[in-house]
Amino acid sequence: MKSQFNLTIYAKFIFLIFISLILLSFTASPSIADTKAARKWINKEFQPSTLSKAKQTKEMKWLINAAKPFKGMKIKVVSETIATHVYESKVLAKAFYEITGIKVIHDLTGEGKVVQKVQNQMKGAKLYDAYINDSDLIGTHYRYGKVVSLTDYMKGEGKKVTFPDLDINDFIGKSFCTAPDGKLYQLPDQQFANLYWFRYDWFSRPDIKRKFKAKYGYELGVPVNWSAYDDIANFFTNDIKKIDGKKVYGHMDYGKRHFSLGWRFSDAWFSMAGVGSKGFPNGLPVDEWGIRAEKCVPVGASVSRGGAVNSPAAIYSITKFTEWLNKYAPKEARKLTFSKAGAYPAKGNIAQQIFWYTAFTADMVKPGLPITEADGTPKWRMAPSPHGPYWEKGMKLGYQDCGSWTLFKNTNSNRRKAAWLYAQFCVSKTVSLKKFLVGLTPIRNSDLNSKYLDKIAKKYGGLIEFYRSPARIAWSPTGTNVPDYPGMAPSWWQEIGHATFAGKRTPKQVLDSLAKKFDARLGKLQRENKGSCVPKLNPQRKESYWLNKPGSPKKKLANEKPRGKTISYEKLLKQWKK
Repeated sequence: MKSQFNLTIYAKFIFLIFISLILLSFTASPSIADTKAARKWINKEFQPSTLSKAKQTKEMKWLINAAKPFKGMKIKVVSETIATHVYESKVLAKAFYEITGIKVIHDLTGEGKVVQKVQNQMKGAKLYDAYINDSDLIGTHYRYGKVVSLTDYMKGEGKKVTFPDLDINDFIGKSFCTAPDGKLYQLPDQQFANLYWFRYDWFSRPDIKRKFKAKYGYELGVPVNWSAYDDIANFFTNDIKKIDGKKVYGHMDYGKRHFSLGWRFSDAWFSMAGVGSKGFPNGLPVDEWGIRAEKCVPVGASVSRGGAVNSPAAIYSITKFTEWLNKYAPKEARKLTFSKAGAYPAKGNIAQQIFWYTAFTADMVKPGLPITEADGTPKWRMAPSPHGPYWEKGMKLGYQDCGSWTLFKNTNSNRRKAAWLYAQFCVSKTVSLKKFLVGLTPIRNSDLNSKYLDKIAKKYGGLIEFYRSPARIAWSPTGTNVPDYPGMAPSWWQEIGHATFAGKRTPKQVLDSLAKKFDARLGKLQRENKGSCVPKLNPQRKESYWLNKPGSPKKKLANEKPRGKTISYEKLLKQWKK
């Protein structure tokens, strides 16, 4: 009787274990339907990838499990409207829903409106569960304490919903999203740089090369300095004049008094001229905005406080900007905005552009354009932007946009976790290479160094070579010297656009006014906030006190137009590889 009782107990024990294993299989493993959806997307859409299909499947299985507590939830995210984010909104959001059961409303809008929404969320509104906003706001996010430190989040609250192979060190924009405390506050989603763009086919023509050398005494090539850029702009506009019966211009830009005009300057026009200090990713003590910081404390923008916003180098840079726009660009350029001007060179009548956003690459490689061969291979190339006479080796040379995922503290915890899963999905190794091929905005070293890109690099006019080169460190977003990007950035276009293009004030008057505005904002932040990196204005001194010190701000050069210097594109590529 006792043995029969023990057998019954044993049988029940085995039965319970069996039932538990079945239940566990339902909770710990993805369903057949979920896995099937993931495999469908891997086979249909997410190729090529640096991961094998088996590893992609493994990554998606982890995602399916991590997303189970949030299945059926609807979340909202927002980003600016560029090709990369359109792909996320139309394709990746749909894939994420089919794989995880989490519905994503991925809104697209202008960059200025994204910043406005970020400001409103900082003030307490709960508009979105995550944002893709530029890392230009890193100084703001770090100081205001409204966004989640991702470093802390991935170790704490978000540990269970953080991809095991997120591989933070693989992101080429990691340093842009890292604050002075060493913590990551944003996660790179897309990147593009401002580079020099030129018609390689025209620059290679023997007849054009002979004419240029006869006039200027040096070879036509990629300009190394602004003097050469100026000579080339004049040469194509006033000497060549027409190619194949079509009027050509030696320069392109945009000048409408519009908020996007501010990006021309906040996105590091000063850095090319040489306004700031040496140092990467941003100059210290004076950055590419002309703001001076001691360690992490902003102390002034005007020369009288040690800044460089109204310095001789800045005045020179604004002078050249307006001069080139008026003398060498199409007349309609003065009325264009960022979005209209970006793909303008595709019309086929522009010889070069000093400061061109690589985000427009996808618009410039379509078959049938005047600037492409029949197969879409470009007749143009991109290269490092030339530098002005105040620039020194070791300085930042240009701007790199880094649109990055940002989580706010006032978001509900579960909604934040679901949004964090979507953010990581959008940058995962499963999808990142395919996303790069759609928008041409790289984020991962592993993608850039993939064998797949070896085969197709020639299609993109130097984009792959630039991002593979060590030279890319000289291009970076706005840094941590800027403590309130949303509050300060509009002053660029309001002052420069209204005054310079209206012709009512000189560049110096414009920049004196801008420097005062920046100082006033820094002073306001000083009065309203406390903390180790809060602004603390330097007392005002005579400008000569700062201009006679080494470094930025720099005193006026006796000769702001040294001899032009160029380099052949082929030689440049060899330098990049080194």
